[in-house]
Amino acid sequence: MTGPLNIVWFKRDLRLADHRPLALAAQHGTVLPLYIAEPELWAQPDASARQWDFAAESLTELSQALASLGQPLCVLRGQAVPLLQRLHQTHGIAALWSHEETGNGWTYARDRAVAAWARSAGIPWHEARQFGVIRRLQSRDGWAKAWDRDMAAPITPLPTALLPLQGAWPTHIPSAAELGLPPDPCPQRQPGGRRAALATLNSFLGQRGRDYRWQMSSPVTAFDASSRLSPHLTWGTISLREVAQACWARLQGLNAAADPAAKSWRASLISVLGRLHWHCHFMQKLEDEPRIEFENFHPAYDGQRPDTPDTQRLAAWCAGATGFPFVDACMRALNQHGWLNFRMRAMLMSFASYHLWLPWRATGLHLARQFVDYEPGIHWSQAQMQSGTTGINTMRVYNPVKQGLDQDPTGRFVRAYVPELAPVPDAFLHQPWLWDGAASLPYPPPIVDHTAAAKAARDRLYALRKTPAHSATAQHIASKHGSRKAGLQMTGRKKPTRAPQLALDL
Repeated sequence: MTGPLNIVWFKRDLRLADHRPLALAAQHGTVLPLYIAEPELWAQPDASARQWDFAAESLTELSQALASLGQPLCVLRGQAVPLLQRLHQTHGIAALWSHEETGNGWTYARDRAVAAWARSAGIPWHEARQFGVIRRLQSRDGWAKAWDRDMAAPITPLPTALLPLQGAWPTHIPSAAELGLPPDPCPQRQPGGRRAALATLNSFLGQRGRDYRWQMSSPVTAFDASSRLSPHLTWGTISLREVAQACWARLQGLNAAADPAAKSWRASLISVLGRLHWHCHFMQKLEDEPRIEFENFHPAYDGQRPDTPDTQRLAAWCAGATGFPFVDACMRALNQHGWLNFRMRAMLMSFASYHLWLPWRATGLHLARQFVDYEPGIHWSQAQMQSGTTGINTMRVYNPVKQGLDQDPTGRFVRAYVPELAPVPDAFLHQPWLWDGAASLPYPPPIVDHTAAAKAARDRLYALRKTPAHSATAQHIASKHGSRKAGLQMTGRKKPTRAPQLALDL
């Protein structure tokens, strides 16, 4: 080992391909690839063992890939600042290299502490952009075109080799239990790692994605028809740039084809590319205003819902035992897979916020723990959007019965996840309380009158929106966070008439 270390700090970018911090660090001297397993991070209320298990699988493969270059991943457990300080004292740090992160409030505070320490120690910290999110953005004007430029930039090549470091460097990747996480069985969770990411991308672009545009809304078809890349984008086993360029290349190859299959592929790929834009659009909101993880976008909604949730309603919703079969099936499927298509995520949040009148922070934390692909920037923006507290988005109060009839007309999905309803005839499956034998079922009655609850929620929030004070603040929010249509071609139309309802179905 010669000279001080160039530390490449892996966080949620667990790959070698298209990893600009690693490539640049390798040009500047001796590299220590570092991952810090932070027990405090995993003790946060939005963290779960299913998320760590995916990350740990990805870290194992990453370490093997780094070892093939000459230096495996160093894994330390503890707090970032003391660990970096110790490395600086014992080996010297020339520079710290990483990707920018739009994480939760805890990681934001941790990064500020690391930045302050690095400044005091005279250590430069080089952060590269991970997604199309722009730090310290002054205006949303031109944002979509900047996204296109970022995604079209050349893929960063891997270093040819890393100089092996002398001495014994810890490489043990802790288990979820070692990080203090409780058991969290997720039997159908997607596997982590780069190989799984590439296989998922290739199967989507080669076979599964042809009817994505038409099949992504229903959970009956979405588990296969959606790309299923969202956990890999969250944990960085593949870069957004790689996905965007692969989609562009596939789309270009279809342009000369005139058969019906090619037409379906083109429509679906246009939808995918639009949603890749929206992935970063929602992350940009949290980057620009970190408080929205904890506070209402629009202050007029403060105090509208109780700060402390109704524990009985919250428990029933979390357990998939609300008495509404389609809602319960979606929650149970999420528990088993760690993934759910976006429309059903939105319905779960909407039902909790409007019909059950639960605070979005409490329900959002439960969903965050369930999602293997939990991305704070998307998640908290959407939690508020589906709860009607942004002040700028249309209130979408999903009818839990109609959604079941529309998205699961044969009852296939409900029967797979709510076996208690096996005796119920098809005609009553989505409203079993109307069946004569409902009293004999080991299944609860509806927790609320969904029609009356929805009306009460709408009336209350619409009245709030009509006040002059609401309008003035909403205009400011729209100016800061609202989408700009240029470059966001969602449906193939030159001028979309409105922002799409589905923000992310990856």
